[in-house]
Amino acid sequence: MGSRGWRTPTVILVCATLILMVTFGARQTYGLFLAPISTANGWSIGVFSLAMALQTLVWGFSQPIWGNIADRFGAGRVVGAGVLLYATGLWFMSVSSTPTEIMLSTGLLTGIGMSATGFPIILAVVGRSVAAERRGLFLGLASAGGSSGQVIVVPFVQQFIADGGYATALVTLAVIMLIVVPLAAAVAGRPRPAASQGAGQSTSEAIREARAHKGYMLLTTGFFVCGFQTMFIGAHLPNVLKDGGIDAGVAATALATIGAFNIVGCFIWGALGDRYSRKHLLAALYMARSAGIAVFISVPMTETSALVFAAFMGLTWLGTVPLTSGLVAQIFGTQYMATLYGFVLLSHQLGSFMGIWLGGAVYDLTGAYDAVWWAAIGLGFVAALLHWPIDERPVARLANQG
Repeated sequence: MGSRGWRTPTVILVCATLILMVTFGARQTYGLFLAPISTANGWSIGVFSLAMALQTLVWGFSQPIWGNIADRFGAGRVVGAGVLLYATGLWFMSVSSTPTEIMLSTGLLTGIGMSATGFPIILAVVGRSVAAERRGLFLGLASAGGSSGQVIVVPFVQQFIADGGYATALVTLAVIMLIVVPLAAAVAGRPRPAASQGAGQSTSEAIREARAHKGYMLLTTGFFVCGFQTMFIGAHLPNVLKDGGIDAGVAATALATIGAFNIVGCFIWGALGDRYSRKHLLAALYMARSAGIAVFISVPMTETSALVFAAFMGLTWLGTVPLTSGLVAQIFGTQYMATLYGFVLLSHQLGSFMGIWLGGAVYDLTGAYDAVWWAAIGLGFVAALLHWPIDERPVARLANQG
């Protein structure tokens, strides 16, 4: 195995998990900055909401590009470059004082950085490192890394905001982000397709094959809903609780609770995906998430109800990731997994944009989030219906080679 012999599946999994722990964990703190940044600069809630929404678009549209670079040349350099952009964007956020600056820092720089360090890039490396029968479990464990970061990073950042202000918290996050750079070595190296998948398919051929597959288009459309629901909640739940008279510390605890229970959820959904139909599991997950939202907005808001809601959401939060990425690999193989999952994630980010932006716009217009909550509920049931007819079988190219 030469100089790359140390990159065993376990080493790759551990380093991939740590990368997602830092990068995704930092992203989950943005809702904590919504009120203090807006108040300090005299902005409406909609300004920073728009910056976060723009970030999701930049993240989404750049994701297939980064994914294709990683599929062709390896993920190491992609992750390294992304971390540097991410850290620069966080520092720029700390000194941004105009809407234009917050759009450039939050929307552009951190959006590109997140794209280069996100799930499609990292999970493709993890997915290639193990056999198909263990892939769901490994993808679930790596996905849980993001939630581990949420559990650790969110309370840490809230404490820094309370003690030193949001600017200090952002600079600290930028410094922490730089520790990811050495970890990129574990995901470096040019990908090699499995022998059963052949080596003759080009990127354009892989994209055309996926676009012609009805199930891929349904999966892509359904992932829009995941982005809408989770990013609306992640960005606006602290403000929802604030309006309900609940302390900011409880809001941070709620976000961390989502992360804690998501660790369990990712593991469970990923492991179940190795044993049962991934499309049916996704349909069940979306229905459960919508039911949980409906209950939360129908009962009186208390600290207890907020934390119970956070725990339930955590169980379904990123469970979509190992199932959705696993379906992409299951149907099309792993050679262009980062590229194809990158396009699926683009749909997720379009949904994220709508959830974050619409939440801020509706709140500024009506003073409440009711309309967005009900939209999230309805979309969840639509997503469940979309996943049901997906053909999960490997494409003919893989079946013939198997």
